[in-house]
Amino acid sequence: MSVTTAAPARKAAPMTREERKVIIASSAGTVFEWYDFYLAGSLAANIAATFVPGTNDTAKFIFVLFGFAAGFAVRPFGALVFGRLGDLIGRKYTFLVTMTLMGIATFMVGLLPSYESIGYAAPVIFIICRLLQGLALGGEYGGAATYVAEHAPHGRRGFYTSWIQTTATVGLFLSLLVILSLRLSMTPEDFNAWGWRIPFLLSIILLAFSVWIRLSLNESPAFQKMKEEGRRSKAPLTEAFGRWENAKIALIALLGGTAGQAVVWYCGQFYALFFLTQTLKVDGTTANLLIAFSLLIGTPFFVFFGWLSDKIGRKPILLAGCLIAAMTYFPLFENIARIANPKLIEATETVKIDITADPATCGTLFDPVGVRVFTRPCDVLRRTLATNSMHYELKPGAEGTPLVATVNGTEVVIPDTDKTGASVVAAAQGAGYPKAGDASILKQPSVSGVLTDPRALSVIGLLFILVLYVTMVYGPIAALLVELFPTRIRYTGMSLPYHIGNGWFGGFLPPTAFAIVAATGNIFSGLWYPIIIALMTVVIGLIFLPETKNRDIDNWH
Repeated sequence: MSVTTAAPARKAAPMTREERKVIIASSAGTVFEWYDFYLAGSLAANIAATFVPGTNDTAKFIFVLFGFAAGFAVRPFGALVFGRLGDLIGRKYTFLVTMTLMGIATFMVGLLPSYESIGYAAPVIFIICRLLQGLALGGEYGGAATYVAEHAPHGRRGFYTSWIQTTATVGLFLSLLVILSLRLSMTPEDFNAWGWRIPFLLSIILLAFSVWIRLSLNESPAFQKMKEEGRRSKAPLTEAFGRWENAKIALIALLGGTAGQAVVWYCGQFYALFFLTQTLKVDGTTANLLIAFSLLIGTPFFVFFGWLSDKIGRKPILLAGCLIAAMTYFPLFENIARIANPKLIEATETVKIDITADPATCGTLFDPVGVRVFTRPCDVLRRTLATNSMHYELKPGAEGTPLVATVNGTEVVIPDTDKTGASVVAAAQGAGYPKAGDASILKQPSVSGVLTDPRALSVIGLLFILVLYVTMVYGPIAALLVELFPTRIRYTGMSLPYHIGNGWFGGFLPPTAFAIVAATGNIFSGLWYPIIIALMTVVIGLIFLPETKNRDIDNWH
């Protein structure tokens, strides 16, 4: 690798028509890919009901988690496969391939027959489609970010690439908007029977538009120049990760950049939605509206922080976002809970649930991908209480002591027929814990209702703060990653740390956080996962991550 130099100062020129076209085309295709990817999570219940046999809710939940996790798990492999192609044959053609692959896989889900029609082939084909989506997304982002950055003038790369950074949020927003529109325009029975397939089928129209607009683009000037001069890497993977001087940069980019960025991003958007629906028992439509409004208000700040990173640097904004988020997550989520479900928070403070058992009969509940089956009464009861958002304290008993549960000091008799601990849940609800659907839980399943309800507006304000943290860490990250690697291995080098960070550190955040909640008996304890990872990134980033905003990437090969 040649030594990098700072580019000479140039006066920022207005965005040209060609540059605007590059940003629009790259962003439109990436929005489409994120839209496709998020549909499986947003419609998880409908997918499970269609493709998983029987009425076993646990089996359906495991299938949904596995399907969602599969897409995240293979993203780094997609980064390796398509990153290599991008450095060998070009940015433009590679992200055309990834986009087409994503569109076809998503369209297939919309057409896929149910379990009743084709048996176990249905869930198997669905998982294959999710794997293809994850592979495609692993190649798409790096190509789009690299392509835009290599077209951007020096001094404006943060601003130009920040438009790519809006696409994940816009894709999520678009998927929620389409689903909400369908839910509000048809009966629940029709939506559950066939309406849920429409968002997947619509992807073929988005695919056609995205391919058409991207076909009109030229190859990036940096890659074209390198190709003409015969300086392309013959083995991008080996050069990027087989040489310590490059592999070290990838490791720093991961631990000192994308890992913290990922958990702040997923906590502010996806875990916030999970927390509203699964922990606070807010109905899905209300929760989606709250998240959608916070995203609508917050999305312009991706561009603002991308622009600001051109002025003061990528590193200070990224690390400040991680640090501030880590310091304020607990009070923010506690206030969201007090507003959205006040009886729940009151109960956590006034209703005391104790579980006493032989420690040998209580195992670890860590189950981030939802594949373990728990059979011991102690483990089953703790998971049941966590699922019902109930605080509990686990106390060690003497060897051979049977499981004993008390609510406010009164022992709860658990009959042999109660295999889940439902009797303890009922006793806790009798002592003050609210049931699902309680009138005190925030519910405004309409746009007008949300916009006129002070409680809903307060929650949106708190969610907006979480989204603001997302924009701080995510807005500058594309420019930072592009600038860390030379042109000859840029697509490969930046894609892997990005997708390990976001696919694994971020993608597994919701199930990992729930596992922590179930193990500790506190609905807020799952926040320790993003807090610790974010603080790790702050420390490593401060020490090892270089500032890159002044690098001349056009002449770095």
